[in-house]
Amino acid sequence: MKKIITYLATGTLLFATSCTSYEEEMPKIPTEPTIGNEVSTKVIYEANPRFFATENCLNALTSNLQRISNMGCDIIWLMPVCEPSTSEQSIGSPYSIKNYDVINPRYGTIADLQNLVNRAHELGLKVILDWVPNHTGWDNPWITEHPNWFLHDEEGNIVSPPGQGWEDVAQLNYAESGVAEGMAQAIEYWVTAADVDGFRFDYADSPYIPESFWINLANDLKTMKSDMILLAESTNYSFYDYGYDMIYDWNSAPTISDAFKGGAPTSIIEEGQGALANVPNGKSILRYAFNHDTASEQSINSFYGSINAIPAAYVCASMLNGTPLIYSAMDATGLNGNLSFFNYTQLTFSEELSAVYKAINNAFKESAQVRRGELVNYSTLKIACFTRSIPGQSLIVAVNTTGSDQKIVSPIVLRNTVMNDLINGGTVNVPLEIELGPYEYIIYMN
Repeated sequence: MKKIITYLATGTLLFATSCTSYEEEMPKIPTEPTIGNEVSTKVIYEANPRFFATENCLNALTSNLQRISNMGCDIIWLMPVCEPSTSEQSIGSPYSIKNYDVINPRYGTIADLQNLVNRAHELGLKVILDWVPNHTGWDNPWITEHPNWFLHDEEGNIVSPPGQGWEDVAQLNYAESGVAEGMAQAIEYWVTAADVDGFRFDYADSPYIPESFWINLANDLKTMKSDMILLAESTNYSFYDYGYDMIYDWNSAPTISDAFKGGAPTSIIEEGQGALANVPNGKSILRYAFNHDTASEQSINSFYGSINAIPAAYVCASMLNGTPLIYSAMDATGLNGNLSFFNYTQLTFSEELSAVYKAINNAFKESAQVRRGELVNYSTLKIACFTRSIPGQSLIVAVNTTGSDQKIVSPIVLRNTVMNDLINGGTVNVPLEIELGPYEYIIYMN
């Protein structure tokens, strides 16, 4: 429970706090704020089928769609469903593809995927497939049918992606005739076969995939479905011009992690604003506390100082106007250490944690209009805090980045005003000081 403590607004008590500088910095008559670009109201749930079952994974995920929808998620990002490589070089990665037009048999059948998409659509969810256009498994039919489609060394041998250390995959060469067309056909098959709503494109920054491929693909896909969702795993803002809806804010998770482990909370707000500065109106940028790479490379229970800190980290990722992502592990219990996305590890999903993320996602959606307003950063050495305001409406977000009790002086322009508590419900009379327990957070709006 969040604890709010009101103190007498005496000068002595006020200047005794560690946050008195904010009294001087806060404008007593704020400038008229303006309404900025549209902001995201969509939440993505990245689903790793291997976490829902060890066999018939798609059906197990389908049975979780109601819970995921109830959390306030709008888009299911389905990690690669294509049949994975079983070659000698394989290490079990779902990103090493044996057949682009065959479902992983441990996941189920094409009918199971169709059922998942149909059920998602009934619940108002969109489904996007994770797609790997840069490389294939060594047992992909293209290796023998179209060996010229791959990159070769001086001795004529097909090679892995240079400089990446990905020895389990073979590098495609888009300079060769037929590669772009073959890949586009493979992608478009799934729109026809399963009625999917978009794609997340793995390693979109590959130097071996030309700009022309991305532009032509976006045009083709949006001709098939005008509202096709296209997410590029890239920080390259040019993808917006190519026709893609979203790119990555790769710095969001490490910046938030640093703040939760003793760094400056103000950097969370500054990094988020910097990432959003070049996002065109109507486009977005992906922000997250964990995705499959982060959870595999970092310890789940220490990346943010404690496993109990993950919802607070998600608040920091979600409330700064990108499109937030929940990875299918953040809503599970009993996790410890690194979580490889290669393994079939059936997780125990938690209704309690699902309710926590539901409250945050609801706050994210309810605050959409005011999040377009002017941002003021009030962060301290321990608390990430900012306000947004438009004429007649304000929002305050405060997140304790530590495992101990902390307090912050409330912005003077909001003090003693009645605001809606978007997390717990009801109303709050904003006090002089707001006290937050370990990794607690508030989101108030009037």
